[in-house]
Amino acid sequence: MPSELRISPRERLVLTSIIESYIATGEPVPSQAVARQFADKDGMSSATIRNVMASLSEAGLLDQPHTSAGRIPTAKAFRFYVGQLSGVSRLVPLTQERRDQIDDSFAGVNSSQQFLERTSHVLALVSSGVGVALASAVEVHTLEHIHFTRLTAGRVLAVVVTKGGLVLDRVLTLDRDLSHQELEVSARFLNENFHSWAIDLIRIELGRRMEQERSEYDQMMRSVNELCRKGALDAEGSVQAIFVEGIANLLASELDRERLRQMLNALEAKQRMVELLNAYVDARQQTVRVVVGLEAAIPEMQDLVLFGAPARLGVESFGTVAVIGPTRIQYQETINAISYIAQLSDKIFQPPQ
Repeated sequence: MPSELRISPRERLVLTSIIESYIATGEPVPSQAVARQFADKDGMSSATIRNVMASLSEAGLLDQPHTSAGRIPTAKAFRFYVGQLSGVSRLVPLTQERRDQIDDSFAGVNSSQQFLERTSHVLALVSSGVGVALASAVEVHTLEHIHFTRLTAGRVLAVVVTKGGLVLDRVLTLDRDLSHQELEVSARFLNENFHSWAIDLIRIELGRRMEQERSEYDQMMRSVNELCRKGALDAEGSVQAIFVEGIANLLASELDRERLRQMLNALEAKQRMVELLNAYVDARQQTVRVVVGLEAAIPEMQDLVLFGAPARLGVESFGTVAVIGPTRIQYQETINAISYIAQLSDKIFQPPQ
């Protein structure tokens, strides 16, 4: 909320009533509807409420689409409303039924990739917006342990556990077959020499050592390099993976076909979504950030709102969970759902002891 915005308690009550009525109905709110809600309360007659609404319009908080129509909240009004919700007294917690629904939706999840993919699906279901989950760049992770398992000739399963307890796994297709013994020696070498190293730096250091090693360890170094070259510690293959679900939720809220087409094109451009989340959601933040009006970043996203928070395991952030929706969205429910899911990873994943 801009620091220069000052409204009276009476104006706050009326504005909140109009915003919540508009969220519920999608229709301009007439003064008569507000008057019915505040009949005989706080001395607010119909004439008083009309005067208050006129004052709110002058402050840029309400628009009047047509002369005879009611008023609708502006983006400035929604930003004010979000600021009010940040107070503990205003924010209503998730119901036990909703928490149970979310918990059940994450049954069977056992990796960070699955967690983020499931998150986009769950947030699309519980909101009227688009559920988005963005993986952090792999280079922020540090190595706790790596293990290789031979599947078939030339195919190896690599399982990497980070210091934060995240599990990154992938199947590698090698140019040559490696024996169980070679895989064990390679894993032991990486675990002993690169424990607590940033993952993106390990490959760089391996390349440097390959140039220097011309001894009895040469065969072992070639095996390690083959595994890492094929993606065991490939940061590029996993950086900023993004999952998006629920774009169809926006179809009912947008009647302008051309603007809808532009909006959908923007939402389907994954790289732009990555840039949007990176711009607005800080891995260090402790609460859900709400950004009303995304047109400053992406003009096609005018009248959309972003809710986002980092997902953590302990102190390490492994991604961003978010909802992009219309300004007519259930703010309390969406904020609470994102906050709950962002903290759910600590319950699902247990860091290594």
